[in-house]
Amino acid sequence: MKTIGIIGGGQLGRMLAMAAARLSIRTVILEPQADCPAAQVAGRHIVAAYDDEAALAELARACDTITYEFENVPEKSAALLSAERPVYPPARALSVSQDRLTEKTFLNDSGIATAGFRAVDTADDLAGALETFGGRGVMKTRRLGYDGKGQWVFAGTGNDPEAAFAALAGAPAIFEEWIDFDREISVIAARGIDGTIVCFDPAENVHSDGILRTSSVPANVSAGISEAAREAAERLLIGLDYVGVLGLELFVARDGRLIANEFAPRVHNSGHWSEAACVISQFEQHIRAICGLPLIDPVRHSDCVMHNIIGDDMERIPAWMATPGALVHLYGKAETRAGRKMGHVTVIEKRCDG
Repeated sequence: MKTIGIIGGGQLGRMLAMAAARLSIRTVILEPQADCPAAQVAGRHIVAAYDDEAALAELARACDTITYEFENVPEKSAALLSAERPVYPPARALSVSQDRLTEKTFLNDSGIATAGFRAVDTADDLAGALETFGGRGVMKTRRLGYDGKGQWVFAGTGNDPEAAFAALAGAPAIFEEWIDFDREISVIAARGIDGTIVCFDPAENVHSDGILRTSSVPANVSAGISEAAREAAERLLIGLDYVGVLGLELFVARDGRLIANEFAPRVHNSGHWSEAACVISQFEQHIRAICGLPLIDPVRHSDCVMHNIIGDDMERIPAWMATPGALVHLYGKAETRAGRKMGHVTVIEKRCDG
């Protein structure tokens, strides 16, 4: 029986462990939080920091293959594990995705269009970027920002670049041009050890305060846009020599352009709908990919909308439980906090053949 090590014990690790169990694959979690969501369903939990070398060695000894549920795994940890066991997705995907400037450059070098961008290391860099892009855009820290954190929006008027640059507190940043987009979509794609690639249908995503609220499938885009999004994801997988599942987020601009925003080298929030509306979930697809098992064409049997349950949304759970066609998935988090993802609900709207 295979054993997979998962770095990170949040809800993504939890769902990966659940998918592995269905295939009779054991899981070991490395996570510093004692009662984390993934530990509630995994076979074993090593309670330690992500850079604890003794714990990493213990994880390597206990497992055949290592994966992770978040992209900010320390590069040194990934390198130490890679010397002992196969680590998927590969360490290169981590290094590219952890720095937004490196990520944007890699996407462009792979033939995938992005918004225009400039590195921001000084106040003069920010002033130059604002001039280049007409005073409109978004400045982001190059590392560690997520769910809207570490971002400053410049709307063209009323900008305060001095205050924004001071708020960086010396952190390297990137300035991205403002994209007048019609909608946001994402593609979940998987690549196996043998190079086989499969893509889920693109989802249309709605964010609020930088946090994903809903993902709807099918996305309200043309067949040409859907195919171009899949092709971009395939190009990215090949360029990274990737193994596993990734999520590629894109803007559909009002002028018809398809523009990549960012990618996540892991299973992705906007793919949670797959567990209710496809013959295979993104989580099982990832487990299959990293274990060298056959990848399955992710045929979608239903249209659906996935709703994130965030903070006080938990009060609506009784109503969701009584909603026909709703699959409720809670993450086992003990404390409800504003902005915290507590679970998700996928509502089946109709069968694709209906």
